[in-house]
Amino acid sequence: MASDTPRWEELYGDLRHRIESGELPPGAAVPRELELAKEHQLSRTTVRKALARLQADGLITQGKGRLGRRVREQRPVEWNLHRFERGDRRDDPATGMDDWAAGMAEQGRTPRQEVKVTIEAPPATVSLALELDTDALAVRRTRIRYVDGIPYQLSTSWFPEDLARGTLLMEARDVAVPGGILRQIGCPQVSVRDEITIRMPTTAEADQLDIPSGTPVGEHRRTGYGEDGQPVRHMITVFPGDKHFLVYELELS
Repeated sequence: MASDTPRWEELYGDLRHRIESGELPPGAAVPRELELAKEHQLSRTTVRKALARLQADGLITQGKGRLGRRVREQRPVEWNLHRFERGDRRDDPATGMDDWAAGMAEQGRTPRQEVKVTIEAPPATVSLALELDTDALAVRRTRIRYVDGIPYQLSTSWFPEDLARGTLLMEARDVAVPGGILRQIGCPQVSVRDEITIRMPTTAEADQLDIPSGTPVGEHRRTGYGEDGQPVRHMITVFPGDKHFLVYELELS
């Protein structure tokens, strides 16, 4: 008796089983469309439909030019937000690693950051968080964070212009100083407020982070406050949901 399962779905199930069983391990090349079509006696249109589903599931890469599709690495990182930027920060000038990079290195991963700095009018939500006047400018420090050569986070920190201008915050490089830059320039964060949202990525975010279609991102917003209670930084970090798990450890009394 003929199966009611569509032919593309049969191929999809077969390939998914091969990936999940380890027959096609992370990083392995996925058989090419023509090869799959001949092996399973299918049209290339049918094969493409099965591959598109695997790509949407985040199991294989899109494949560009001669590179072809590959099985995706599924290696999420642990982001300890209860420890991140606490008083015992792990910034190390000797290695050039800030607190985030040190946390990745502790997990046996290789971190890298690309930094860009501009002065511009911030979005209304940022002005509100920093308690700025509507016409005030802010320093925007944008970082693309890589883990093992793969983009894992887009992190943008905003600072009041009068606080940041002429300081290390204006340097477009990965800066690691004891206690973090804000403490180094005399404006330490003494408390923070976190907000975490789960949403679908924008087109630009999906492109920058190489996110498979259908994969949500987390958006972590942290507002840092100085000793006088005034906000000194508003940081927005966007991260793929399949590459992270967040950890908080809190004492309850």
